[in-house]
Amino acid sequence: MDPIAFKIGSYAIRWYGVLISLALGLGTYLAYREAARQDIDPDHILNIALLVAPAAIVGARIYYVVFAWEAYKDNILEAFAIWHGGLAIHGGLIAGVLVGYLYVKHHNLSFWKLADIIAPSIILGQAIGRWGNFFNQEAHGGPVTQEFINYFPQFIQKGMYIKGVYYHPTFLYESVWNFLVFLFLLFLRRKKNVPTGTIFLSYLILYSIGRLFIEGLRTDSLMLGPVRVAQLVSVGLIVAASVILYKRCKQ
Repeated sequence: MDPIAFKIGSYAIRWYGVLISLALGLGTYLAYREAARQDIDPDHILNIALLVAPAAIVGARIYYVVFAWEAYKDNILEAFAIWHGGLAIHGGLIAGVLVGYLYVKHHNLSFWKLADIIAPSIILGQAIGRWGNFFNQEAHGGPVTQEFINYFPQFIQKGMYIKGVYYHPTFLYESVWNFLVFLFLLFLRRKKNVPTGTIFLSYLILYSIGRLFIEGLRTDSLMLGPVRVAQLVSVGLIVAASVILYKRCKQ
């Protein structure tokens, strides 16, 4: 599996970067249209995207490097090579939400309303971004039999055949789950009398449920002692978002 999409002279453009750029562009477009539909100045979406995108990438990388420090402590420069993969979505979420919150408060906007507009774009971006893991042949699960992998399309089989062994295409499981969550959030957005914040909080809950189970299949999990960090964070997000959602619905 070639991680390089194409070259411009001697400069290699990797699929990982192409897909992240596609996810950002499409997500911004969808949020821009929805903001305009809700009579919110859509330029705020562009401003948020310009601020949040780099913050999220930096946050995702720092989070990953911190929990995978053993792999980087002897080669610090590799910590900056994000094109080799290694972005943790939870780190990106923390940084992105923080920067977005500061922006909306500075402009006296409703955090929950903007979060509801942007949430479907985030999960769609995650669905697209997982395919970057496919081209890098990372974020896969444990070994599987050829009989099992034969249920998948030929190109998936080829991509998951690494050093003579077939592996669970966990990137695919999460991408499909994320896309289904995206569709549900769009459905939820069209319903009437939904309390503000419901879409964003539903995103946190549903994404975390999928990640909680899929993470258990992966072989490259970031660990905190014997615990998978992503599972620990997912449980925390499910509980916290559920409590907040319950309180907002009771108001």
